[in-house]
Amino acid sequence: MTVSIAPILVVGEALIDVVHPVAGPTAEHVGGSPANVAKGLARLGHAVRFATHIGADVRGRRITAELAGDGVTLTPGSVSAPRTPSAAAHLDESGSASYEFDLAWSLESHLVLPEGGHLHTGSIAATMEPGATSLRRLVDRAQPQVTVSYDPNCRPAIMGEVAQARAQVEVLASLSDVVKASDEDLAWLYGEQADPVAIARQWSMGGPALVVVTRGAQGAVAVMGGGVVEFPAGRTRVVDTVGAGDSFMSGLISGLLDLGLLGRTDARQRLGKTTYAEVAPAVERALACAAITVSRAGANPPTRTEL
Repeated sequence: MTVSIAPILVVGEALIDVVHPVAGPTAEHVGGSPANVAKGLARLGHAVRFATHIGADVRGRRITAELAGDGVTLTPGSVSAPRTPSAAAHLDESGSASYEFDLAWSLESHLVLPEGGHLHTGSIAATMEPGATSLRRLVDRAQPQVTVSYDPNCRPAIMGEVAQARAQVEVLASLSDVVKASDEDLAWLYGEQADPVAIARQWSMGGPALVVVTRGAQGAVAVMGGGVVEFPAGRTRVVDTVGAGDSFMSGLISGLLDLGLLGRTDARQRLGKTTYAEVAPAVERALACAAITVSRAGANPPTRTEL
């Protein structure tokens, strides 16, 4: 696939992941779900602007420099927080992470939308005030002009009451063209006994043309118009799972952009009429991105060459 030239705006939190392994020294990595997606898209060759809320401190300068090194441009007003957010990521024996957060979130209200492009958002930024309200207004403003993707990437430790978070997630899902959620996200939002595929079907009938549920080592399920297709994951050695879902998201957006199914609003019409066979290369790219990311430490998404 040829690299899409459609511009991308990613909106959401950037932070420092302070990773505590089961054994060995603590390490710090640039993280935050939307920041990871922005980085992943830039490494895949796309033009990316990123609206966030970090400080002008040492950690903030590290985030700015690392994202710039990958080709991500911060929007004006992004470096305005009193301090840069952080997340303590505690790894278990399997490499899975649990998180504790120290962050605040606010959003510049006059963001310029990417003309003929794509908007992505999600995670904490979509539920934490005061920025969440500004973000919802941005998505409302964006929808007639650009395509939209959303990843709830739920963080129970910081997202408050589940009923309120679920309502916020459902609104943003309904305003999006593409939604990605993990089975763990859906279990927290709807209960452990809920059927992730049934929820994805419900979401797909209310707005998004494509809903993808990731299932870790079991791969992913894509739902379009109520139909379902499973995509198995390849076997890979797992170092840790930090940033895996974000790499999947960036790979999915990248693939859909390159296929002409995201970007300009006429792409929305094509996406709504497309088939599973036509979106399969994008889902397979997403799985490949996630597999490479879990094979190495931290949120370290692949380049297009590595794919």
